[in-house]
Amino acid sequence: MDSTTSATGRDPRPADPTSNNALAAQAGGGGSPATPPRESRPHSRTLLAIAAIVMVVAIVILGIVAWWYESHIVSTDDAFIATRIMAVSPRVAGQVIAVPVTDNQAVTAGEVLVRIDPTPYRVALQQTLAAERLARTGLAEARANIAVARAALQQALAAYASTRAQAANAVADLHRYRFLRQRNPKAVARTQMDQIATAARSAAAESRAARQRVVGASAQIAAARAARAGAAARVASARAEVKAARLNLDYTTVTATRAGHVTQKSVAVGNYVTPGQELMAIVPQRLWVTANFKETDLYLIHPGQRVSISIDACPNIKARGHITSIQRGSGEAFDLLPPQNATGNYVKIVQRVPVRIDFDALPRSCVLGPGMSVEPEIRLN
Repeated sequence: MDSTTSATGRDPRPADPTSNNALAAQAGGGGSPATPPRESRPHSRTLLAIAAIVMVVAIVILGIVAWWYESHIVSTDDAFIATRIMAVSPRVAGQVIAVPVTDNQAVTAGEVLVRIDPTPYRVALQQTLAAERLARTGLAEARANIAVARAALQQALAAYASTRAQAANAVADLHRYRFLRQRNPKAVARTQMDQIATAARSAAAESRAARQRVVGASAQIAAARAARAGAAARVASARAEVKAARLNLDYTTVTATRAGHVTQKSVAVGNYVTPGQELMAIVPQRLWVTANFKETDLYLIHPGQRVSISIDACPNIKARGHITSIQRGSGEAFDLLPPQNATGNYVKIVQRVPVRIDFDALPRSCVLGPGMSVEPEIRLN
């Protein structure tokens, strides 16, 4: 056997197409020769080249589209949900007798959160009410004293008018008798003249005394009016004390001033609480986003722009919002110890500026609270 022949008995060398065609012609009984097969390799290479070109063009187009899309979006991952957490504190001191709420409970405005023992404040209210009644009695007495003083003044004025008339009559009699005595000394006795003179002086003295009584009665009216003013002031003070006592009694019931969720509850029944002591906190339902954008992006941002918000706690939810305001100053400027850059080793760092974003509507199926991370995206026109 030939060394070039394989063990299978076939020649490993490629067959001659001409000889194959001849054999095929002979086998076909002398018909026309068969059509030679097409070349497949050059055609496949052409297709691969076209596909590669198409892929490169598609990648370039996708890159341009992605670049254009990204260049029209401003976003940041330095953003958090914010709100103004309301601390709940009592206004009066006392022992807690009831806490009808629990942690993370939703409450409405006006709902009772804590009850403080009201007994001492009820007693204080009763005391102030009694003091108010006493002050009102004093005011009524002062008003009555004014009426009495006015009546006394009227009496004094009447007595003064009477004594003044008597004094005038006595003086007139004295003048007439003196005139008669001057004309005829024997017509009026000396003793009679002395009596008439004495009566005139006495009438004048009575008139002066009556006048002083009028002055005294007028002073009594002024004193009664001053006493009435003092009594009225005591009534006003008593009313204020009653109002304060009622407020203190009302303050024994601590209620929620706005709707929200109870957090950080630290009070329990039996605790003695004091004014200003924090008992719990309420997270309001009004939430927004504080996003710290780079200062180099601020020229692209303005209030009113629509924002798409991705929430880390709810990855399948996209919230919608809008920009409300931009803080006038970077976050570092409001630190307790703001940086002092007037040094020789200053290195410029791009600052972050807080931007407030309000939700158009809060997602109902997502639990949100202050401090949770979000990623806002602003689509530029």
